[in-house]
Amino acid sequence: MTIKKSFPIVGMHCASCAKLIERSLSKVPGVTGASVNYGSESATVEVDENKVKDKDLESAVTNIGYKAVFADTNSNKTPDEIKEETKEKEVKKLKVKVIVSGILASIIFLGSFPELFGFSLNPFILLALATPVQFWAGREFYLATWSGLKNRAASMDTLIAIGTTAAYGYSITSLLGLSKGMYFDTAAVIVALILLGRFLEAKAKSHTSDAIKKLLGLQAKTARVIRDGNEIDIPLADVEAGDLLRVRPGEKVPVDGVISEGESSIDESMITGESIPVDKSVGMNVIGSTINRTGSFIFKATKVGQETMLARIVDMVKDAQSSRAPIQRLADLISSYFVPIVLMLAVATFVVWYAFGFPVAAFVNLVAVLIIACPCAMGLATPTAVMVGTGKGAERGILIKDASSLETAHKIKTIIFDKTGTLTQGKPVVTDVTDTKTLSIAGSLEQGSEHSLGEAILNYAKAKKVSFLKVKSFKSITGRGIEGVINGKKYFFGKVETKSDEIKSLEEQGKTVMGLISDSKLLGYIAVADTLKDGVFDVIAKLNKKGIETWMVTGDNERTAKAIAGQAGIKNILSEVLPDEKAAKVREFKSVAFVGDGVNDAPALAAADIGIAMGTGTDVAIESAGITLLNKDFGSILSAIELSKGTMRIIKQNLFWAFGYNVILIPVAALGLLNPMFAAFAMAASSISVLGNSLRLRGIKI
Repeated sequence: MTIKKSFPIVGMHCASCAKLIERSLSKVPGVTGASVNYGSESATVEVDENKVKDKDLESAVTNIGYKAVFADTNSNKTPDEIKEETKEKEVKKLKVKVIVSGILASIIFLGSFPELFGFSLNPFILLALATPVQFWAGREFYLATWSGLKNRAASMDTLIAIGTTAAYGYSITSLLGLSKGMYFDTAAVIVALILLGRFLEAKAKSHTSDAIKKLLGLQAKTARVIRDGNEIDIPLADVEAGDLLRVRPGEKVPVDGVISEGESSIDESMITGESIPVDKSVGMNVIGSTINRTGSFIFKATKVGQETMLARIVDMVKDAQSSRAPIQRLADLISSYFVPIVLMLAVATFVVWYAFGFPVAAFVNLVAVLIIACPCAMGLATPTAVMVGTGKGAERGILIKDASSLETAHKIKTIIFDKTGTLTQGKPVVTDVTDTKTLSIAGSLEQGSEHSLGEAILNYAKAKKVSFLKVKSFKSITGRGIEGVINGKKYFFGKVETKSDEIKSLEEQGKTVMGLISDSKLLGYIAVADTLKDGVFDVIAKLNKKGIETWMVTGDNERTAKAIAGQAGIKNILSEVLPDEKAAKVREFKSVAFVGDGVNDAPALAAADIGIAMGTGTDVAIESAGITLLNKDFGSILSAIELSKGTMRIIKQNLFWAFGYNVILIPVAALGLLNPMFAAFAMAASSISVLGNSLRLRGIKI
């Protein structure tokens, strides 16, 4: 059986590293597909679970100089926790190297220009200072280059190793009197600047995954479980489905479940993005990691561990951040050929300058070309923006399934809305009543009914605290209504045959009108309707203003459909559509999104260019959708589109600067107009600028 596995990777320095790991994983017997994302520092593989073990994947990555992180059964730590610990140690080591190499490079630089700084250092002292910078601080460049050579691949580390070694080696030949010119300062400063760039990049990149860290930080550490009548605190990992748990005011709900005793008001903002606490009572669902604001209650655990809503959200965000956006393909294609092309350009630069009688310039310009080239910026351009964008969405209750959905959302030209449960509340409510007496008699009759409309009337009557009367000889008449005797008088409540203008007007509004009749006389009526959700009209108006065509699809008759669509501000209607016909209707459109919430919406969600599931819907609908809205705010549809637009704008800016940087500065270096030390600074700055630009998404207003 083929399954998909994702795991963190530690040690990548550029997009070429990701390609190298991808190639190595693909060679493992039983692996049918491999994708490595440099931005999110993770790998996703499709494997035959009977043939491939974690150790096989780990070996494939370790053998080429990187580290694959899997769960540690001894410490119960997750791969992400191990990755963070490993990276933290690496960053600390890198910080030491940055400081030491920075100090030594500064001394070498100052001692190499007596005409500027008034003193000089003996060449052998320069050699002594440059050697630890080159081979201790720059050790990773050589290890990565060696791994690449063994696997017939080259990366940015290859360019740096060749460039700095050339400067260092040339300086040694000068010491031996075989050439003129010392470049220990160039080699040392380049290593120091690149390490500084990597350190700053690591710090900046850590912020791109802040959303996941924030989500994981929401989890409760312990739970108060009731066993044998006693309340005991246990680790969260020990909670089992079926356990009864107590939650007190101010505490976090540990896992998902259903309230069995008590009531409360719960803050679900960390999951749904809604700021107003939600009232909860017996029989209602609670979500793990939400905060109990007021009352104390007992609930039965239904989903624990990786099955909880929070765990699923974290998994969805991780999957999205590890996925590739279609726009990234160009960058990936160029990155795969980038390093070999740069090596050829560097050699060509050397040959041309040397042929024209400038051997020193030939050497300096060769180093400059090698150092200025930066596949890093291209590799970071798309994934870092996707990571920040999907994280921002998760914070607002907008779950994006993959990078492709994020890219597609802003291109949508048409949105088709399912009516029931999407545009409307999904359950009928009483909208009009002639008088209290009618409500009292109808409510009394409906106590014996099992119809959903009857339930709406009964709930409304209870809310209005009307008195119920004793009913005798109750009878349900299929397709027409109900009847019974109250205080010796026979009443019928149901369909009205002879309709007044008032009733006709209500029906034209999409309402179902039921009349109370006695002795063939209409005594009153009650109108019931599935009402629109708050904010629907405003959202539809804004979508229309953006030039997005809106449609409504429903199984209702045309009259009811027109009434609801009119209230929503939707001009285009697909009425009397059977559930299994929705997908076919969706396929008739281009650049189309479908918004739904039910099981019968799943095919249509999958058929659309992008499916948007309302979070109040079913798991099947959510699995079929590209975007899931966890909150009840209909305006989140607009927010998702704006997030997509903002993310794509950042990605295009990143790609423009990353490509532009290389296209402009590589020729500048080849023409001898760029000092290698400035090249190192520019190369480091390019990656950091791309990261910084992506992080701007954290402040986008959606």
